[in-house]
Amino acid sequence: MAEQILRIGMIGGGGISDVHLKAFRNNSKALIHAICDLNIQRAEEKAREYQAPHFYSDYKELLSVETIDAVVICTWNCTHAEIAIEALEAGKHVFVEKPLSKTLEEAILIEQAVQRNKKQLQVGFVRRFEPNVMVLKKFIEEGELGEIYYAKASALRRLGNPGGWFTDEAKSGGGPLIDTGIHVIDTCWYLMGRPRVTSVYGNTYRRLGKRANIKNLSFYKTADFNLDVNNVEDLANAVIKFENGASIMMDCSYTLHAKKDELSLRLYGECGGAEIEPEFLLISERHDTMLNITPQTDQSNLNLIKAFQNQNDHFVECCLNEKEPISSVWDGKEVMKIIMAIYESARLGKEVLL
Repeated sequence: MAEQILRIGMIGGGGISDVHLKAFRNNSKALIHAICDLNIQRAEEKAREYQAPHFYSDYKELLSVETIDAVVICTWNCTHAEIAIEALEAGKHVFVEKPLSKTLEEAILIEQAVQRNKKQLQVGFVRRFEPNVMVLKKFIEEGELGEIYYAKASALRRLGNPGGWFTDEAKSGGGPLIDTGIHVIDTCWYLMGRPRVTSVYGNTYRRLGKRANIKNLSFYKTADFNLDVNNVEDLANAVIKFENGASIMMDCSYTLHAKKDELSLRLYGECGGAEIEPEFLLISERHDTMLNITPQTDQSNLNLIKAFQNQNDHFVECCLNEKEPISSVWDGKEVMKIIMAIYESARLGKEVLL
């Protein structure tokens, strides 16, 4: 029997597309069949680099190609819902970069399209696939931490406004909360067992703006970097409460008068605790003594290249074997519910009940 191959169309050729394309190129069961970008020159260059036989500037042309089995959506957040729904209606499996959509209402429409067309949809919650997160998930499933009732996470950049569409609210839907904060929220929620959210209290701040005056530090910039439009938050924080009584406290920023960048994720359970960042630790107690335990793994810290490989391999497997992805459309919708509630709470200045 011939080996099954998943033929993939990439929609969006910006910076994030490369890590996806490299991961699919490394998978013998995946074939990059077409690349689409509004910038046709970029689409052609990417197609040549990754040996894709077709390239387009209009995603509708790509979706009309019957030999494409699945699409990967790496476009502006405001286009995720439209493209995902059209792809599902065209009979394609879908991988969509986080966030699933720009609004909760769009997320619900995508979920309905998945159910209607019976295709797989995976959301790009890549940090679920980091090696150390996967190890910790096994410890949690075996009861090592007991019931996890509290998580605390930060994704703070002192200077890291990516510019371009990321800071145009009409295209992105928001700033660091929907861009980087969504990752730490999702990772905590996933490791806590995905409890149902009941309320959110959040704040957003727009105090520092572009900070284009800082000259002596380099920082991440999007492929089409500019700061002509910057109408998103600099900083967001929130307390998220769940039906089982557990809670998450988180904060995230693009820019902040801080000593250094900070990425941290900590979980606290009845039988033990854990940290993924800034280092991988398990905290326990034995014989009336508290222990800090360092798991022995090859991954001493954040390894996004391996995480993307794990994530994209999982997508290929789910599509070829009709398995529901670990990061399903339901997960994407529930996380959007949290993100939108934080923005709503900040706008109203009070707790939002869900």
